[in-house]
Amino acid sequence: MTLLEKEPVKRAEKSIKKFSTNMRVIILDSSAKTAIEAASSLGCDVGAIVKSLLFRTQNTFTLFLVSGDKKASLNKIKKTLNIKDASMASPDEVKNITGYTIGGVSPVGHLNKIQILIDHSLARFKNLYAAAGHPNCVFKTNFDDLKKITNGSIEDITQ
Repeated sequence: MTLLEKEPVKRAEKSIKKFSTNMRVIILDSSAKTAIEAASSLGCDVGAIVKSLLFRTQNTFTLFLVSGDKKASLNKIKKTLNIKDASMASPDEVKNITGYTIGGVSPVGHLNKIQILIDHSLARFKNLYAAAGHPNCVFKTNFDDLKKITNGSIEDITQ
């Protein structure tokens, strides 16, 4: 079975193809499980890698899309969402909510509807690369298309 035949990759690919037939899943020779690994594999700036971080926010979950060279700020997240507590989702929660395993969480094609916030710092890059359902799969996009394909809100959520 090739990576493109795996269900999570097919689900991510279906979402990106529905948005634009010009988008495609890129299979990397090496892992893109971390932003540094992905940037090394793609030969791009680590900041151009979109990290998909699922947080437990009050009684729900929120996905934060953050630049590979930044860290999500719990204080900014709580202030932006006007909540008292937020914490990283567990690996099991990530799998159950998104349908993806950590390292391959795509910003699209989730099993459940999830609120998505996109950090404004991603706008620094002409091209962005986001996971496509597997640690060795990504897709290329840009800031405007990332906003459109995810229906995400642009916020300042990094430190």
